[in-house]
Amino acid sequence: MADVPSLRSRFLRLTALNVLANLSVPLAGLVDTGMLGHLADIRFLGGVALGTVIFDFVYWSFGFLRMGTTGLTAQALGRGDRRDLDLVLYRGLTLAAILAAALLALQVPLREAGFALLQGEGAVEAAGRAYFGARIWAAPATLANFALLGWFLGREESGRALAMTVTANAVNIALDYLFILRFGWGAVGAGAATALSQYAMLGVGVALWLRSGRSTPWSWREVAERTELFALLALNRDILIRTAFLVSTFAAFTSLSAAMGTVTLAANTILIKLFYLVSHGVDGAAFATESLAGILRGKGDAAGLRRLVRMALAAGLLFPVPFVLALGIAPRTVYGLITDHADVVALATGYGWWLLPVFFLGAVAFIYDGLFLGLTAGAALRNAMVLSALVGFLPLALLAHRTGNNHLLWAALALFMGARAITLEIPRRALMGRRASPGAAVP
Repeated sequence: MADVPSLRSRFLRLTALNVLANLSVPLAGLVDTGMLGHLADIRFLGGVALGTVIFDFVYWSFGFLRMGTTGLTAQALGRGDRRDLDLVLYRGLTLAAILAAALLALQVPLREAGFALLQGEGAVEAAGRAYFGARIWAAPATLANFALLGWFLGREESGRALAMTVTANAVNIALDYLFILRFGWGAVGAGAATALSQYAMLGVGVALWLRSGRSTPWSWREVAERTELFALLALNRDILIRTAFLVSTFAAFTSLSAAMGTVTLAANTILIKLFYLVSHGVDGAAFATESLAGILRGKGDAAGLRRLVRMALAAGLLFPVPFVLALGIAPRTVYGLITDHADVVALATGYGWWLLPVFFLGAVAFIYDGLFLGLTAGAALRNAMVLSALVGFLPLALLAHRTGNNHLLWAALALFMGARAITLEIPRRALMGRRASPGAAVP
């Protein structure tokens, strides 16, 4: 059984590396938003926001390539099964290639369906379509990166995940400046910068993988064995459903924001970007939980799992505090860093206090996500997400749409986060009351 200091030190090390890696993602997004937000025409900011919703939905529908890979890799590591450890990655990369080819082949119907569902003014939608056309070509790199990141995280190699993520976002920021501000490409520039940064990230990931030089012998027949691939898809089916409902909720939030006007869409986009910043930080602890929970389950260490959850919740709830203080003391200064449109800043300031419940309730939900992903307990995640989206978010969001009330829309998002925390706490208590054993069933 892992002793307390050892588990704590591993958790803190992984959390620190994951926070650095995760925060570079929304920081790059904020820089992206800031460059677009300081252009004379606000439609580019709104268009990229709509286009991003489509990519969030499409890519994170395949988030099991990252999440499922992490849990399976960590459990194989805990069991000491080196062969299975490698095959998890190879199967993940194989699925990534197949799915990416499908996305490229179906890009036109995906684009048309996406913008048919989203609600935006004509000029905003045109900017969003331009962004989509540039970014879609990153599909192969994006999905392959999911598998590589999941594998590195499952092996407790967060430093390698950090190198991949920082590279991608540094390239993205540099190209944003070049394409948006210097070349004046607007939404197309934002999409092209994101696409090229994903290929830079993949190059670093492949280089780190090849440098490890620790692969066990394998054959393509093992990797492409249909039974194993279909088993992997079945295992991740619940994660797919869970992620689809999560992304759909945020897509609906953005679409309903757009229906309330371009200024409301821009203000809500800024607030959501700040939420993503905090959530990516909390995910540093959630990813550490995910890695260690899988390893502890592989070893059958139930006491270690309970200690891990306590540490993770404490870290997750502490992380939003400095952001809440900054927004409480100088909200207009914070929002003014992202855009110089006074009407957008004023609107964001009026709704910004809704971030308080969203931050803290979301932190609990994210930590529990990490726990259940590490244990590959997809059914619990699926059930909690479906219930939270359909009962917690949807009714109040529809009322917000009918009344045009943005406060109600934010209340719906806060209720969604609260429902997620509660519906995951129930199976968490049941799980923590059981004694874990290698391969034991989990809810």
